[in-house]
Amino acid sequence: MKVGKVDHIGIAVKDLEASLKFYEDILGLECIATEVVEEQKVKVAFIPVGDTEVELLESTDEAGPIAKFIEKKGEGIQHIAFKVDNIEEAIETMKAKGVRMIDETPRYGAGGARIAFCHPKSTNGVLIELSER
Repeated sequence: MKVGKVDHIGIAVKDLEASLKFYEDILGLECIATEVVEEQKVKVAFIPVGDTEVELLESTDEAGPIAKFIEKKGEGIQHIAFKVDNIEEAIETMKAKGVRMIDETPRYGAGGARIAFCHPKSTNGVLIELSER
């Protein structure tokens, strides 16, 4: 398994439109796209920064994972995603090295990426996403 780069950093927000104002009006960055990912119960905004992205995540369901994250920890960094060339190989490598996986088979995430999450109990408390685009 080879990690190519930090693909994106996911930030949980209560209000996507209000949060975008900070990134656009204060930092001078530009949102290039938004989309709803029904499976994950989330609305996402993509903001390129250099060769990575900030991904703002607003829950579309009070029982969704982002809503639960905000309820427990407040708004802020929810996950970090690493780009991998082969998601199946990456999952198998992680499992072989004793990493507990939330997703043992890839699923589709925002932007059409194939993704899998590593459990934070195996990654020093950080929710790690493996992402193949």
